[in-house]
Amino acid sequence: MKAILLFLAIEFSVHFQIFKSSNFQIIKLTNMNAQDDFLPINGTDYIEFYVGNAKQAAHYYQTAFGFQPLAYAGLETGLKDRTSYVIRQDKITFVLTTSLVPDSPIADHCKLHGDGVKVVALWVDDARKSFEETTKRGAKAFLTPKVEKDTMGEIVMSGIHTYGETVHVFIERKNYGGVFMPGFVKWDPLYRPPVTGLRYVDHMVGNVGWGEMNTWAQFYHDVMGFNQLISFDDNDISTEFTALMSKVMASNNLYIKFPLNEPAHGKKKSQIEEYLDFYQSGGVQHVAMATNNILETVAMLKSRGVEFLRVPDAYYDALIQRIGKIDESIDPLRELGILVDRDEDGYLLQIFTKPVEDRPTVFYEIIQRKGARSFGKGNFKALFESIELEQERRGTL
Repeated sequence: MKAILLFLAIEFSVHFQIFKSSNFQIIKLTNMNAQDDFLPINGTDYIEFYVGNAKQAAHYYQTAFGFQPLAYAGLETGLKDRTSYVIRQDKITFVLTTSLVPDSPIADHCKLHGDGVKVVALWVDDARKSFEETTKRGAKAFLTPKVEKDTMGEIVMSGIHTYGETVHVFIERKNYGGVFMPGFVKWDPLYRPPVTGLRYVDHMVGNVGWGEMNTWAQFYHDVMGFNQLISFDDNDISTEFTALMSKVMASNNLYIKFPLNEPAHGKKKSQIEEYLDFYQSGGVQHVAMATNNILETVAMLKSRGVEFLRVPDAYYDALIQRIGKIDESIDPLRELGILVDRDEDGYLLQIFTKPVEDRPTVFYEIIQRKGARSFGKGNFKALFESIELEQERRGTL
């Protein structure tokens, strides 16, 4: 049995028994009663970035990625210390928040890390219970349960700390019918570039420090009830010069998937080390956003100025021999630089942007799944060699 069989349980809750084979861990499935899941999660509610200039960041994500304006909070809504713009595309919601004062946790975060993810908000049915279950299992409280109300109803929020300065906020919105949440008003500007076909968050990758991967994987298992889907060591993810290790943790219903990366020793500085150096701590490295047509989506993104990593053309010469028959023609894949990998259930197409910040930290993955449930292990070597070329140009390899 290969590791990818775990995803056959996508329609029902599962219990994972982990055993080892070769360099990566294999997962065996048995049924689990949904009542045993002490932290049921319905999906990603939103991702909040702390940024230096929220208005300009919102304009960038609208223009480059096709996000649509949704909601706003700032001076006009009574806030004196911060401004937030909320943008959305299909099921993906970003909140872009900036400080209006020089001394604040938001300003301090931007000074230390640059623009980056602060909050990964998770949609739950009971935010109070989510807080109780996680804190009693060892999570450090970030936000004790509180209720926000307006004329459209109420939202219950709570939160816990995770790796680096990243936090998870639990959002209970079953009794709310407003545009986003209390304190926000509808943001309805004339400027609305077309969407680009991005649909939902497929997974989010976190980088952690040396020797911390197992600690945080255990945290997600013990505190949040997540299970390990698969792990890769430096024999799986390495080139001549750099290496890393990774474990993929996921909620029982597989709606949330968090790969966790840590550096591994190599001849030169890996992309994870580079991230940690510039971000100054662990944090969210990239968000993978799914599309139903990666050729159309990537073509639109490139036309709007989004820059992507590029693998050598030789990658495509043996592509069909490596992954078998696919629906797409090779020429447009080669032209756009899209990678392909296959597992037992099908294949996937993926591509990675260059960092979207001045610091080489946050970037994005665009992914289309055609049955495959894996993460593109067959592309690791070509991708990492491409990343190393970018690191060499930056002088950080």
